Amino acid sequence: MALYSEVVMDHFMHPRNVGTIENADGVGTVGNAKCGDIMKIYLKIENDIIVNVKFETFGCGSAIASSSMATEMIKGKPISEAMKLTNDAVAEALQGLPAHKLHCSVLAEEAIKSALKDYYDKNGIPYDASEFPDCENCGHCH
Repeated sequence: MALYSEVVMDHFMHPRNVGTIENADGVGTVGNAKCGDIMKIYLKIENDIIVNVKFETFGCGSAIASSSMATEMIKGKPISEAMKLTNDAVAEALQGLPAHKLHCSVLAEEAIKSALKDYYDKNGIPYDASEFPDCENCGHCH
């Protein structure tokens, strides 16, 4: 059996939504150079719909594929649906990741939620802080 699915390889070799969004409505950065993976997600939101999403990822092929897939999964969707995106859904859409690479799908989920939190903060929109990752205190990359 191959270590990576064809879907992972496709999203790694041909990532979707790579880049930045100038004047993004929400930007989220997660990860740590010490663990080797850093993801940055940019969101453009209109009428509570994610009309555009871009990413920059420094990391392995699984990190790039997870970022690419996650952006595809939320593009054109309402914020409420993007908030429900889980790392399990990203990994499943990629047709699986090796156990030692599942943290990449976790980072993708956290990066999107971090960008949404930034959007809420910039616009004074109240939210439940427990719905968002506490990256500074999680110990994931420390």
